[in-house]
Amino acid sequence: MVKLAFCLEARPAPSRLMSWLSPVLAVLLTVISGALLFMALGKDPLAGLAVFFVEPLRDLHGWSELGIKVAPLLLIAVGLAMCFRANVYNIGAEGQLTLGAICGGAAALYLDMGDAGNGAGMIAISLLAGMAGGMAWAALTAWLRDRYNASEILVSLMLVYIAQLLLSYLVYGVLRDPEGFNFPQSKLLSDGLLLPAIMMDMRLHIGIVFALLASLGGWLFLSKSILGFRLRVGGMAPAAARYAGFSSRKALWSSMLICGALSGLAGVCEVLGPMGQLTPTVSPGYGFAAIIVAFVGRLHPVGVIFSSFVMALFYIGGELAQSRLGLPSAITGVFQGILLFALLACDVLIQYKLRWRK
Repeated sequence: MVKLAFCLEARPAPSRLMSWLSPVLAVLLTVISGALLFMALGKDPLAGLAVFFVEPLRDLHGWSELGIKVAPLLLIAVGLAMCFRANVYNIGAEGQLTLGAICGGAAALYLDMGDAGNGAGMIAISLLAGMAGGMAWAALTAWLRDRYNASEILVSLMLVYIAQLLLSYLVYGVLRDPEGFNFPQSKLLSDGLLLPAIMMDMRLHIGIVFALLASLGGWLFLSKSILGFRLRVGGMAPAAARYAGFSSRKALWSSMLICGALSGLAGVCEVLGPMGQLTPTVSPGYGFAAIIVAFVGRLHPVGVIFSSFVMALFYIGGELAQSRLGLPSAITGVFQGILLFALLACDVLIQYKLRWRK
């Protein structure tokens, strides 16, 4: 009896155009899958897709809220793109964001002297403290990988939970507002310590400018600098990098510290931006979502601008779907997962083709 089975057969080297079209196809597949999901839930698929992809873009307020989500996603994704390019799988950007929020927020609370005594210098110190906190947390992973050859995947992931527990310990303890009716949160920062808004009567702050500058700087670093060239070669061809005398240790430390600084900056921008205080939860999962953003953006510091915009739509659309369609908050994570699996499927089918084999 003849049996038939599917097998994967490698295609000729795919064109660069197809490689860049894969994320676009993945987004289209996500939209189609989302429509089918809304139908399965008994909702109008067109109304559901409109809530996710049209409603956030209807007015200036929607664009402002979208920019608030894009800023941390873009900052973290640029750093993760550098790590993954160096073949360093940093999965703990969420923890580095949290430490950035802790250090930057604590510095802001310490420096807060009321609206009259605050200014750009105090904000800059708080931002630098947040970046230093993120770098220090990333340095733990880099040191354990460098010194003991520990898996950076496991170490960075476990450090996420330590960072979150540390944040809870602080806001329930020494950083808790004594006049906050025993709620686990710090006092509200004075207006003079908050990031300046870039649009009148909108919440969008200067953090989006930092994110775009980080994207531009990441592109210049990877494409125009010797260190960026060494980092890329070390990730694509480690043996060739060793033969050329490029240091894998430098690639590890530089990529981790850059990612930690950008993740920490994202965390402190959340505290000095839309939150205005420290709470037990600083991020809705930006550090993990930025992993998808980095791969959808093809690990390119400019390409992640497109993917961070799409991911921000998922966040805003998920919030609107809860209030307008009565869907659970998990709908955002469902769309993120669909996008990831759609991207993986597109990449596999670009590299390989299915064949029947006896």
